[in-house]
Amino acid sequence: MSVHKEIKRVTTHTLRKMKHDGVKISMLTAYDYSMARIFDDAGIDMLLVGDSASNVMAGHETTLPITLDQMIYHASSVVRAINRCFVVVDLPFGSYQGNSKEALQSAVRIMKETGAHGVKIEGGEEIIESVKRIISAGIPVLGHLGLTPQSIYKFGTYAVRATDEDEAKKLIADAKLLEEAGCFGIVLEKIPAQLGQRVSEALGIPTIGIGAGKYVDGQVLVMHDMLGINKEFKPRFLRRYLDLYEVILGATRSYIQDVKSNDFPNENEQY
Repeated sequence: MSVHKEIKRVTTHTLRKMKHDGVKISMLTAYDYSMARIFDDAGIDMLLVGDSASNVMAGHETTLPITLDQMIYHASSVVRAINRCFVVVDLPFGSYQGNSKEALQSAVRIMKETGAHGVKIEGGEEIIESVKRIISAGIPVLGHLGLTPQSIYKFGTYAVRATDEDEAKKLIADAKLLEEAGCFGIVLEKIPAQLGQRVSEALGIPTIGIGAGKYVDGQVLVMHDMLGINKEFKPRFLRRYLDLYEVILGATRSYIQDVKSNDFPNENEQY
C-alpha cells in the first residue's frame, strides 16, 4: 500500500496496474469543490461526477432531467479541488443516445470545459459506436452495465439486474465489447456477486461495483448515501459511514436555539 500512497496522480494506467496488483480501487461521487477537496485529501482513487446530482443535488426523482450544462458546472467545481485522484464525468441522458457524433460533441465539451480526465457512459452493444468514436478522439471512457438508471422507464424497476443466465451472458458479452472498444474500466451496478466475479475475471480492465459484490476490482458509492445525508435510500449494498443527517440536524437546532436565546454571538464573537 506504500507504493499506492506514493502515486502523485491517478491515471488510467494506474487503475489497470491496481487491478493487476490486486489493489482495490476506491471511488465516490462528488458534485462540488468543498467535498471533492476532502475526498482527494483522504486519498480517494477516483471521483465520479455522477448524473445522480439530478437526485441528490436537485431533488429530481430520476437522473434523466439533468442537462449537459449542469453536469459541466458540477464537474468544473470538482476538478478545481483535486490534486491526485482521477475524475470521471457522467454523460447525461440525451447527450449521447441519439448518434455517435452527438456523443463525441458532448464528451469533448466535458473534457474542454471541465478539465476532467474521462467520461462515463451507460449501456453495451447499443451504444458501442458512440464509445468507439469518443475513444478515437483520445477521451478515456468508463463503461456502465447492469442497472443503468438512465433506462429506468424501460426496465420499470431498480431491482437487481442479470439474475437469469441469458441476461448474465449478455452482460458479459457487453463487457467484453466495451473492453475491445477501448474502455479503461466498467461500472457494474446492482448485479449478483458471482456475476461480478465472472465479469472481473473475464476482463483485463478494472471493474467498479455498486451493489455488485466483493469480487470486483473496486467500489463506488454515492457521497450522500455513504455519509448518511440521505435518510430514505436504504439498499442492501449501502454501508453508511456517518449519520450526517442527524449531526447536521442537531447542529442546526443548536444554532437556532442560540440565536433565539441571544447566546450567539457572545462577547468574544463580536467586534
